[in-house]
Amino acid sequence: MIQIEPILLKHYSTILNKNRMPENEQSSFIKWLRYYLDFCHKYGFEKTDTSNLHRFIEKLRSKKQNSSQQRQAFNAVQLFYSIGASETSSGSFHQTAVDTQSEMVVVKENQKRYLTGESAKSPIPYPADNLNFRQAWIEAFSTLADEIKVRHYSPKTLKSYRYWAIQFQAFTNSKNPESLDSNDVKRFLTYQAVERSVSASSQNLAFNALLFFYRHVLGKEFGKIDGVVRAKKRPYIPVVLSKNEVHRVLDNLSYPYDLVGKLLYGCGLRLFESLNLRVKDFNFDAGLLTVHGKGKKVRTVPIPKIIEPELKAHMDRVYNLHQIDLADNYDGAFMFDRLEKKYKDVGKEFIWQWFFPARSLTFVKDAKENRRYHLHDTHVQRSIKKAVGKARLTKRATAHTFRHTYASHLLEANYDIRTIQELLGHSDVRTTMIYTHTVRSRTLKESKSPLDF
Repeated sequence: MIQIEPILLKHYSTILNKNRMPENEQSSFIKWLRYYLDFCHKYGFEKTDTSNLHRFIEKLRSKKQNSSQQRQAFNAVQLFYSIGASETSSGSFHQTAVDTQSEMVVVKENQKRYLTGESAKSPIPYPADNLNFRQAWIEAFSTLADEIKVRHYSPKTLKSYRYWAIQFQAFTNSKNPESLDSNDVKRFLTYQAVERSVSASSQNLAFNALLFFYRHVLGKEFGKIDGVVRAKKRPYIPVVLSKNEVHRVLDNLSYPYDLVGKLLYGCGLRLFESLNLRVKDFNFDAGLLTVHGKGKKVRTVPIPKIIEPELKAHMDRVYNLHQIDLADNYDGAFMFDRLEKKYKDVGKEFIWQWFFPARSLTFVKDAKENRRYHLHDTHVQRSIKKAVGKARLTKRATAHTFRHTYASHLLEANYDIRTIQELLGHSDVRTTMIYTHTVRSRTLKESKSPLDF
């Protein structure tokens, strides 16, 4: 694949920076431009001929690129056209009559012409107020982050809500946030269900994200959104492993991932709950493990007695690693909220060390500190996936499957559903009731009255 000429790349990047485009979007725009130039080079097309954009998008469509990718590629090439890039005899590029204050193009009109089969006009520069709308969206995203952080929602919630807000911005073509209404939400949710065929859970997540965005960022309500096409949600029955399958997977896990797996199954933990464990959470004398779960909820679960020796041996290793860190004058484990501001050097105390520490320290550039984090969740997920493959299971098992199996095996052992609810940390017993579908029914075939028992 050919590379973009340095002078063109520099000019293209300058325009992206002027319009305050996020770095991840910049890399995507540059990628699509490189694909377009390679496409023209491969088929002998003139890269400055706007009629080739139709051929390029058709090529992407034949390669099964989705509509959002096609739209982004369309925008990237339109931006290339808008700067009036023409090759001179020396191979350099110069900019023709395009105002430097409005170098980004409004692709909405050209997209409509393309979708209706009309030929695209010459690149249309953004109106001045569109740049103001883009700045308004940047401020809205900043407010969204503040509103989520002040409520102590998880970073994953921020990432998810921001993602759907960005998708909504792209769908409305950076429409002025102040003029957004319920009709925009209706069209967006219908588009997700009909055109993109997103799952019901993704559509519900998009709905919740936009509801939060409207209420707490824009300061307005949806209003009625009747008539929205909703994706149909299929009944969900969790995948559950047998005891033999659980041990086959655990036997194929190496240290320390095997210990993570044993806590996932033995205590019914979520993956993030197991990785967030600290030394202080283990009370071996009482045989209890304190778990910090979703929504800042805290619960205790019994520590499996069979793995107590392994847990204590692992804690000795954590202690030895901590002593090495202290000798190297490290800055402590990563802490949450303002705990370290209130208690100096609390991150260096042994009780606050991660029970599953990362293998290497993390250097924080801004603070110029060396700190230790816990194991990364992707490393655990990959290890479990490999172990499932080695165990030759015929089920789709993940880290969360251990939690489903924990609840189902307790139910099989005649544990009360309310007890299982508390052990799992569910707020509503209806969430726990899903596990009644994962165990075999033991009711008598012939129904009787309690008086006849």
